[in-house]
This record gives sequence, structure tokens and C-alpha cells, in this order.
Amino acid sequence: MTAAPATPAPATPATATAASRPARGPLSAVRRLPAALRPARPPAAVVDGAAAVAFLAAMAAERLGAAGDIRVGPVPALALCVLLAGALALRRRAPLAAYLAGTAALAAEALFVLPSPVSPYANLVGLYSLGLYATRGRALLGPVVVLPGMAAYFAGLDHTYPAVPAGVLFLWLLAWAVGFATARRQEERERARLLLRRRVVVDERARIARELHDLVGHTLNVMLVQAGAARRVLARDPEQTRELLTGLEHTGREALDELDRVLGLLRRQGPPPDLGSGAGPGALPAPAPAPGPGPQPGLADLPRLIGRTGQAGLLVTVRLDPAAGDLPRTVDRSAYRIVQEALTNTVKHGRGGTGTGPVEVTVTVAVRPEARVLDLLVRDDGCGVPGGYVPGRGLLGIAERVAMFGGSLEHGGGDGGGFRLRVTLPLG
Repeated sequence: MTAAPATPAPATPATATAASRPARGPLSAVRRLPAALRPARPPAAVVDGAAAVAFLAAMAAERLGAAGDIRVGPVPALALCVLLAGALALRRRAPLAAYLAGTAALAAEALFVLPSPVSPYANLVGLYSLGLYATRGRALLGPVVVLPGMAAYFAGLDHTYPAVPAGVLFLWLLAWAVGFATARRQEERERARLLLRRRVVVDERARIARELHDLVGHTLNVMLVQAGAARRVLARDPEQTRELLTGLEHTGREALDELDRVLGLLRRQGPPPDLGSGAGPGALPAPAPAPGPGPQPGLADLPRLIGRTGQAGLLVTVRLDPAAGDLPRTVDRSAYRIVQEALTNTVKHGRGGTGTGPVEVTVTVAVRPEARVLDLLVRDDGCGVPGGYVPGRGLLGIAERVAMFGGSLEHGGGDGGGFRLRVTLPLG
């Protein structure tokens, strides 16, 4: 087997922390200046209250200016103005009730007081808010409610052209439609964001499960085989028992080191990011990479892996193409995990019986980059597979790794017995 280039030494914690710490100084302060000077957005209640006050002032001024034409006293007229403006203040919290109250006030004003040129625009804002802030079922009542309100308003006018009510009705329905369509788009975006976030969480959980299964499953199977062999020779060969127990201890220490490496990698990555747009109140801050163990193993670490599985009774032959030393890091790491899981399956299932007997199994591992793909073949001469076998977690984990790269996976009985697994991973 051709040795791969040495892996560069991992950065020390101090170096990693310094590399991940954002630059501080005049330039970073200038970059943060626009965000610091950006005014805070006022609360929705303040915006609605200001709009209500503005409409109330305009309607009250118009009513006072037309006091001579009002059919009733100024107090009822101003009361209707307060009701119309108050409906605007509640247009987000209770959009349907606010619009119904505003429409009723508009109709009463047109029929019993005097049609106002300002009040209809307050009602228009309420109709738009109904389409935007109400639930889908309640928002659909907007076009139904607008008809009697519009009829009452124009009934209070002495004369008007027939085209005017039709044009006003079209404008009102258009405002409702814009609000309704905007709300539905926001719902779709939120639904897509939640689905994407859920998918990210599911993928992250599956990735953690794969990493821990590949590591813990492989090591525990090797340790079980070593412990079983030590138990069998304990009485008749203490020296061999001592060697097996020493190997068991060494395997356990290596497993702890690798588990620490995997957990350190997960801690550096931190929680899944918030998938909303921009840095809103619900956004999660990007965690700074924390110092941790060295990089995960790759194909260059196959000798250590083979030494471990050799203690479990596997005779492994590796044919590693020299070009495999220049693989992308993600492909290199995934190829190592695939070989590790394939050898674990051989330890568990290729030996027959309980998998802890002294039967030796020959395994051939071939890794060869060709035509912009990595071809990986693992086959053994073990007891093979029963008819109609169902892939377990190990093969499912391999299939997930292969699917992430858009590669292909074949597994099943070999031509001369045993088990055969072949994987191709694209390199470009």
C-alpha cells in the first residue's frame, strides 16, 4: 500500500481561537457604523396609532369645515370619526372586527350625517389590512362586506355618474387583493423556511447518527471479538490472553480519542443557523469555532484501521492508488468511513455464528480514482448473505453518504461467495 502524504498538524487552541476571532480596529468599526446609525423600527401599535390620529385629525377638520351641511349635530359626526379612526388602530390585532366597525361607521355617516371625502380612505386602509393580517377564512369576507358599505356610501350622495361606483369598487377590491396576496406569499415563505429548517435539523441528526454509528459500532465489534477470543484462551494460554487484553485496551483508547475528535467537530459547528432572512430578533448568532481535536481520519489512516480489524480476525489487503492522496477532504473522509463500515459489517456478519469465533476472513479493499470518480471496492470471502437480506443501519449510512455526493452504491453476494460492496463517488 502506498503511503499518503502526512496530514498537517492541527492548529493549537490559541491559533484556532485567534484565527476565528473577528478583526477589530478602525475598519471593523466603520463597517458596523451604518447598522449603529440605522433607526430602530417603531412598534406596530405605534404606527397604527399614529395613522389613526392622522385620519382622525383630517376627518374632524373636514367635518368642522362642513358643519353647515351636516344633518345632525357635530357630536354624532365626530363620534363616527372616532369610530372610523379607532378601527384603524386595531387593524392588525382584530382586522375583521375593525373593518366591520369602520364600514358600519362609514355607512352611517353617509346615510344619516353627510358623505365625507376623507372617511372612505380610512375604510380603504382597513380593507387592505383585512386582506393582509386576517386569517385566510376571515380575509375572504372582505369582498362580501365591501359591497353593502359601498352601496350605503353612494346612496348618501345626491348624484353621481354610474362609472364612479364601479371604479371605486374596483379600486377597493384591488387593495384587498394586494393585501390578501401579500399575506399568502408571506405564509408560503414561512412554510418553506420552516420546512427547510426542519430538513436541516433532520440532516444534522442523521449525520451525527452516522458518525457515531461508524465510530462506536466499528470499535465495539472489534472489542467484542477480542474479548471473546480472550475468554476462550484464558485458561490454556495466559500469555495470549494478556496480548488480547492489551489489544482490547489499545482499541478502547483509540476509540476514545476518535470519539473526542468527532464530538469536538460537532461542538465547533454549533447549532443549526436560523434560516430567516436577515438578522432579525429570532436569528441565532454564528458561533465562533472552538478549539478541538485534530481533523477527522481519511484514507491515509487506513493502516491503523486495518491493524485494529486484524486483531478481530480479518486478513485485509489494501490496494490504494497513489492518486488517492490528492482527493478532496470531504471525499477522502467519506471514503474512509465507508471502508470502516464495510469492515465492521464483515466483523459482524462475515464470520458466521456469533461473530466472535476464531474464523479468519480475507478482505480485499481497492481504492482507485479514475475518470473523475473514486471507485471503491470492498469484498470478503466470509459466509455471504442470506437470500432476501435487508440492509441494516451500516449500509443505510453508507447509502446516505453516497447520496450526498450523487454517487452509486452496489452491495450483495460476491461471485465466489462472501460479500461485495462497490461505491463510486464523483470527484468534480
